[in-house]
Amino acid sequence: MASRNSDPTQESVPSALKILIAGGFGAGKTTMVGSVSEISPLSTEELMTEASMGVDDLSGVEAKSTTTVALDFGRITINPQLVLYLFGTPGQERFWFMWEELSEGALGAIVVADTRRLETCFAAVDFFERRGIPFVVAVNHFEGSHHYEQEEVRSALSLDPSIPVVIGDARERESSKAVLLCLINHVVSNVAA
Repeated sequence: MASRNSDPTQESVPSALKILIAGGFGAGKTTMVGSVSEISPLSTEELMTEASMGVDDLSGVEAKSTTTVALDFGRITINPQLVLYLFGTPGQERFWFMWEELSEGALGAIVVADTRRLETCFAAVDFFERRGIPFVVAVNHFEGSHHYEQEEVRSALSLDPSIPVVIGDARERESSKAVLLCLINHVVSNVAA
C-alpha cells in the first residue's frame, strides 16, 4: 500500500513556524505585523479609554489613541514549504500575562525597540532571555528620534554579543522582512552551534 506522501499529485503541507513580535507599548509591533503580512492582519487594536489613564504610561507616545488588547496576527509565506505565523504581543504591563501563552511553540522572537523610550523593551528582552527563546532586537526609528547605532543599543540593553540588533522602520515591508530573515538566520545559527 502506497503512503500518502508517495503520491505526487498530493500537495505537501507547508511547515508552519511561529514568530513572536514583542516590545514596549507603542514601539511599532502592530505596524510591523501589518507591514509584512501577506494577509490582512488580525488586529485587536482598540481605542484607548479613560480606564487606561494612570495605568498605561503614555510618556513619549501621548498622541497614541489605540492599543493592542490581545494580539496581532499575520502570515508570510517564505516558500511553498515554509510559512511564518506572526504573533504581535500587547505592550502594556497589564497584558504581559498573555506573553507566556503566546510564546508556547515559538521558534523565535523579535523585540521591537523604540529609542525614544528604550527602557520599555527591557521586559521583553528579559522574558526571552529567561526562557531561552532566540530573539533579535529591531530598533524602530521614529521621525524626530535620535538615531542610535547598533552597538549603542546593544550596550544600553546589555545584550550578549551574539544577539543581533537590526536598525529599521516597522512601516516598511522590506525593512520588516529583513528583520524576519535576520531572526531566521539567528535561529539557524543557534541550532547549528
